[in-house]
Amino acid sequence: MSLPKPAFVTDDTQMTLAFARGIRTAMDRGVLGPQHLEGPLREEFVAWYHSPDNNRAPGRTCMTACMLLDSERPWQRASQIGSKGCGANMRVAPIGLVPGLSDEQRAGAAQLQAALTHGHPTALAASDLTARAVYLLARGGEPMGLAGHLRSYAYENRDRYHHRWLGDLWTFSHDPTPEAFIARGWDECLEILERLQHATRTASPEDDPCLATGDGWIAEEALATGLLSFLLFPEDPVMAVRRAACTRGDSDSIACLAGAFAGAHLGAGAWPKEWTDRIEYRSDLMSLGALWDS
Repeated sequence: MSLPKPAFVTDDTQMTLAFARGIRTAMDRGVLGPQHLEGPLREEFVAWYHSPDNNRAPGRTCMTACMLLDSERPWQRASQIGSKGCGANMRVAPIGLVPGLSDEQRAGAAQLQAALTHGHPTALAASDLTARAVYLLARGGEPMGLAGHLRSYAYENRDRYHHRWLGDLWTFSHDPTPEAFIARGWDECLEILERLQHATRTASPEDDPCLATGDGWIAEEALATGLLSFLLFPEDPVMAVRRAACTRGDSDSIACLAGAFAGAHLGAGAWPKEWTDRIEYRSDLMSLGALWDS
């Protein structure tokens, strides 16, 4: 059977590249911070929204928010405050690979990129956790201890609202304080991480991981089910992506996240050459990967 060339990606990879280009532009202008990142990231998301290649069944929240970002309004007024869809964290992996950032920069950038489209506190927390997982794996973290590390990180950050990065986003919710707003998101992520820890001890590779940690349409479930798919096959990236893709849920986003975790853990060389030679946007992926290969 002949394999398609190029091997087309989904909107998940398109938006991942948009985020990565936004980071690169921001860091070319100086130290990574919200003032440098918001403009380039907003431009990249709006360009994606208008692109003729944006024909891969993109999510409604991303499309609505990007349409609103194509204006003079503050980004907080474009953010969909009630949405915690997986579009928030399916694209966040690049910030976990950028070397030399502080924990505050990494967390702030992860939450800001989520908030431009998905303003729900769980979307912010899940994106932060996804970036943290990529960061830990890329620096040699042990996969089997990852769920515990993420739970500790969630507890440590439960009451921390990143004012410098998020501004007045919290005021568009019903929460009485910024701390109450962000804690609501961390609490939902802590609940799913507890389920993930249980699943890592009991789940069978033959069973759909969605049965253990959810179908992945929402951010915290996408994080947990993508992680579970990876943790079932931590040294076999092809099997991890296959397990993630063959699920009942939002399989492309679950597979995108499982692939990000596997790539962070094993490196780009772990993927089959017949995949990497055919992948759409190959040159962009390779150049950005080389830029942050630490």
